[in-house]
Amino acid sequence: MAISGKYGKIDIPNVGDDEPVFVLQAQDKLAEAAIVMYQTLAATHGAAVAGKVKMEIDHFRNWRGKKKLPD
Repeated sequence: MAISGKYGKIDIPNVGDDEPVFVLQAQDKLAEAAIVMYQTLAATHGAAVAGKVKMEIDHFRNWRGKKKLPD
């Protein structure tokens, strides 16, 4: 179980029992920009995950639910 400050314990495969995580939701108006910044940082550091993050950005961009500022 990972630990989120907002959501408490979350069952995420391959994440340690007491490892902190930060969760972004598609409804968060700031989330897509935050993920794009993460992708940029990953790419500038040569991290392989940079290419995979594009798919997540597309999922957030294409989600049609109501978006709001984070609470």
